[in-house]
Formats: sequence, C-alpha cells, structure tokens
Amino acid sequence: MPKLDRYLLRDFTQSFLATLIVLLVVSVGAVLVDVLGNIADGRVPARLLLPQLALQFVAYLPLILPLALMLGLLLALGRLYRDSEMAVITAIGVGPGRLLRPIMLLAAPVVILIGACSLWLGPLATRTADKMLEEANRSVVIAGLEAGRFTPLSGGGVVYLSSVSADGTRFGQIFMQRQTDERVDVATANTGSVFFEGKKDRFLRLENGYRVEGPAKGEGLDYRLLRFGRNEVALPDRAQVHDENDPEVMSTSRLLGDDRLAARAQLHWRIAPPLLALAFALLALPLSRSSPRQQRYGRIMLAFLGYLVGTNLMIVGTQWISAGRTPAALGLWWLLVPLLLVAVWVYVRDGRLSRPRRAAA
Repeated sequence: MPKLDRYLLRDFTQSFLATLIVLLVVSVGAVLVDVLGNIADGRVPARLLLPQLALQFVAYLPLILPLALMLGLLLALGRLYRDSEMAVITAIGVGPGRLLRPIMLLAAPVVILIGACSLWLGPLATRTADKMLEEANRSVVIAGLEAGRFTPLSGGGVVYLSSVSADGTRFGQIFMQRQTDERVDVATANTGSVFFEGKKDRFLRLENGYRVEGPAKGEGLDYRLLRFGRNEVALPDRAQVHDENDPEVMSTSRLLGDDRLAARAQLHWRIAPPLLALAFALLALPLSRSSPRQQRYGRIMLAFLGYLVGTNLMIVGTQWISAGRTPAALGLWWLLVPLLLVAVWVYVRDGRLSRPRRAAA
C-alpha cells in the first residue's frame, strides 16, 4: 500500500473510531433508559440488564454506523483542508479520483459490517433477547420476584418475598400490600407460586394465608380479617416479545419468500442502511471541501441534516410499504438509487474547474 494511502487511512480510521465512540456513548443513554424503565415496572428482570442492553444495542448499529462513517470522514478531510495538507496533496497530482482508494479502504469494511448487522446480527439479537425473556419469565427468581426485594404490582401495591426455592418455582413467607383511594389491603401467606395465562399475563398465587382490609387513613373500625386457602393477584405484564412469524425477528432468508407487505417492508428496511452508508461516504469528500476563508467544518451540519432526511425518508418509506401505499416491488429504491447516483455524480464533479466565461464582444 502506498505511503499516502496508509497515512490517509490511518487518519480516516482514527476519526471514524472517535466519532463512533461518542455516538455510542450518546446512544447508549436512550437504550439504557428504555431498559431501566421496563425493569422498574417489573417487566424485565434486573439481572438481565446488561444482556438486554447489549442485544438491543446491536439492532441500533445499522443506524449509528452510517452517521459515524460520514462524520468521521468529514472531520478527517476537514482537518486536511484546515491544515493545508489537501493543498499539498493536490499539488503533487492527487485528485478526488485518487482519494477514492483510501476512502473505500475504510468505507468498504464498514458497509459490510452494517450489512451484516442489518441483515443478520440485528434480527438474531432481537430473537435472542426475546428468548431470554421467555425463559426468564418461567422462573419466579428471574420473573421480577426476588427474595428480600419489594416488587411493584400492576394496579398499585407491592409484594415482598422472604425466600425463594432453588429452582425458582416456589417461594415462602410472602407479604403483599395494595391500596385504593379509600381502602388498604394487606395479605400474608406461608407459600406461593407464579402461573401464566397467555403471552403477557402473569399471576401470583398465594396459599394458606390471611388478608386484612381496612380504611386507608385509619379512621373508624371498618376492618375485615379473612383466611384463605388460595388467592390470586395479577403481576406486572411481561415485556412484549415478538411472535416467531413477526417480520422483525424473521431471518432475511425467510423474508425473501414471504409475500406479506410487512415482510416486504422489513426486507427493504434491512437492505437500505449499507447503501445509505455508501452514499454518505461518497458525499463526505465534496462536502468537506472548503477554501481557507471558510469556516472550519462548516458543512458538517449540512451533512447531518442530510443524514436525518435520508433516515426519516427510509422510515416513512418502510411504513408506506407496510401500509400498501407504495408497491412492494418499488420498495425503497426510489430513495436509494437517486441518492447513490447523486453521490457518484457529486464525487466525480468534485474539484473540477468550471469553464471560463467568454467576455462579451
């Protein structure tokens, strides 16, 4: 590899990795808030925080990597113009066509990685996350009920377990408190278990216990004491999991043979990110071009707005396919093909001098 290509590739890679780390740190906050919200509501077990966070993050990579690639190239190329290194490179006969090699040495692996995440790793991560939740919710240890911890109940109230069996199927010495506007309900039981109805409904079964009901403010003597052999209480709904025939979790090979509109929309959604990333990489060099008097990195905001517009059009186009507003055969090609053609045309035209105008006679 020529020394110039090695130098530019190293500069491009460092800028891309730095941008990617910043975007990942910013993006992880949104995903973390979502997962923590489900944990606080009792829908996702607390011990699955890191696995769920990592798996959900893989599904977001096809949207993060194209932006990191474009911004990384813009920052690196902008620095070359700022430090007048691009003027030196141009003076030795290296034009935009010659710069395509170091740009593609970085862009090609990133585009392949985006394609792998979008077509394979993303759906696999979603299926794995759903499988972990399904297996976890079959055990009271992992279903959000843990010994020595207060767990919120759907409709208000809390439940406390003093002990849980080793296999996570039974528990002992349970305390439960629920309160409405005017009444408070406290129940205790010696043993209990969890049972399921449907895909989301979970119920707590109390056995051999007592229930005390009375006024919430402690006024009056309107109390009732009940002894029960079995009492069932609704637990917080489980986190929503996808059906095995949901296009979002189906493998790409299965989507190819599925004629449903939702499946067609999901297929084009997975194809679009790597092509968008390639177009953004080609646009980086023309957008980074600046004269010595222009502001540094002045076109980064323009590039970022272009990324937002392209991503939003991809989302809207996918919804149109799913709703049948656009033909499934057309897909997102109305967005991808023009964008790629414009990116190639702008890259080829970059750096060319316009013809001098003839002076009027």
